[in-house]
Amino acid sequence: MAVARRTSRDIRSESRLIVVRALLAAGETTRNELAEATGLSPATVSTVVGDLLKYGIAAETGLIGNGIGRPTTGLRFNADRGRVAGVYVEDKYLEATVFDAALGRLATVNASAETPVEEADDVIDWIVRILDTALERAGAERGDLLGVGVLLPGGMQRPVKSAPTPGGIWLHLDRLRDRLGLPVVVDNPLKAIATAELWLGAGRRSGNIVTVSLGYGVGAGIVQDGAVVRGATDSAGEWGHSLLVFDGRLCQCGRKGCVEAYIGALGMRQTVAELDPGHPLLDGPDGYVFLHAFTDAAEAGDPVAVAALDRTAHYLGAALTDLVAVLNPEVIALTGWPDFPACRERVMPIVWGRIRADAPGSAAEDLEIELVGRHGMEGIAAIALERFMRDVGLVTTRVLPAL
Repeated sequence: MAVARRTSRDIRSESRLIVVRALLAAGETTRNELAEATGLSPATVSTVVGDLLKYGIAAETGLIGNGIGRPTTGLRFNADRGRVAGVYVEDKYLEATVFDAALGRLATVNASAETPVEEADDVIDWIVRILDTALERAGAERGDLLGVGVLLPGGMQRPVKSAPTPGGIWLHLDRLRDRLGLPVVVDNPLKAIATAELWLGAGRRSGNIVTVSLGYGVGAGIVQDGAVVRGATDSAGEWGHSLLVFDGRLCQCGRKGCVEAYIGALGMRQTVAELDPGHPLLDGPDGYVFLHAFTDAAEAGDPVAVAALDRTAHYLGAALTDLVAVLNPEVIALTGWPDFPACRERVMPIVWGRIRADAPGSAAEDLEIELVGRHGMEGIAAIALERFMRDVGLVTTRVLPAL
């Protein structure tokens, strides 16, 4: 397959995104400070800022002076340019969040169903109803929205066994677009978490990041050279289904020995069962309820839970070492159970020990590992914002297509 050549238009597009992210990070800044922060020339920054002012993405704040030299005009990201929304959908849970254009949260509405919402029409009705409620709480209307991002668990091209999408909604997103009368972008949580980190986290100082999500399932979002890696079929990042143990435990995906089968919630439960088949933790629920009960037991000193947590930390360290060897990131941002209070002090030293011992060469010499609370909602809102900028001609870089 032929590789598309980068054009001068693409280079201008990338410069605009770099400046947009730097402007968002800075709060209030100047053209000269943006040039220093981004490494772009003052002339390029001045041109980009002119484009952003033209389309209302940036706003001037008046003259800034520090008593030395001539005052200069301040700049900020224009939070009032419009609103963007993110929606997260599971079979029995839905969350809608409305953001301002600077990705500041304005309102969030959560809804739960006692039984799975299975019909596409019912899922669409549910999304529209909850989103309208969130807009009302944010003091906004649909007409204020620049776009809507929808987070769907699992793969983008087909459903994943361990993360079914409610109502087969991935097949009916055009109907959701028509109901809302707005552009809709869709992505999975891994890519969205990586985008959130790129816009709001470590991406402000590093161009090569891996975001690792650890919960019921596990996966990785990859940022290389300042861009989210998607792969040929948009399935890059399924690290949870890479091999950790040859011919090991059966994973939900049907393969044996996957990373997820050892450091996901079900894998941790199986580790407890291997250590003590009659342990009381095994009588309780699965999923996040188990994760919290398990880590609480470890914090309380339960010897089986402590041993299982230590073993899981070694599994995690080994799996992260493979990521370090293949991708050589500057930063790994962990979200999920390692950030639980019971895990921070116990798990991370074991993880670091495995990585330092096993990473090839100097791959981990300057590596940073962060525990972050960020999740995909900010990321999917940022993707919707990128799509808006593409629609008005500011961005040509590939982003998810709007429906």
